[in-house]
Formats: sequence, structure tokens, C-alpha cells
Amino acid sequence: MDAYIKKITFNTFSSGISDEDWFSLGKSDAWAGKPKASPEQDSQAASMYDLGYSEGKIQHPPTETRKASQ
Repeated sequence: MDAYIKKITFNTFSSGISDEDWFSLGKSDAWAGKPKASPEQDSQAASMYDLGYSEGKIQHPPTETRKASQ
């Protein structure tokens, strides 16, 4: 794995949670209809959470079924 990608993906700064996990948490919260709750102490984590939350608002959760057009 490229060192830069590994650094970005597995960044754990002060929160102890990776960027990828913050992104997934934000996306999951958006799909669940929860209010946005970005971490306040870690700006990198907050950015990843916000990015995931925004993407989650745009996309449908994988478990959601859409009604077929008739």
C-alpha cells in the first residue's frame, strides 16, 4: 500500500479512531437520520465525519429498498 494512502486511511491522531472509521460513522449517522455530531477536539476527525455525513445524506443506505417503477 502506498505510504501516503496508508497515512491518510489509518490516521488516528488524538481520537484513536481512524479517518476511515470517522467517515463511516458520519455516513451511518446520516443514514440513521441522526443529527450531525462531529468531534470537536480533533479537526481531522471532524472533517472526515462531516464528509461521511454529507455523502450519507446524498446516497441511500445499502439496506434500503426502493420501490420499483410501474
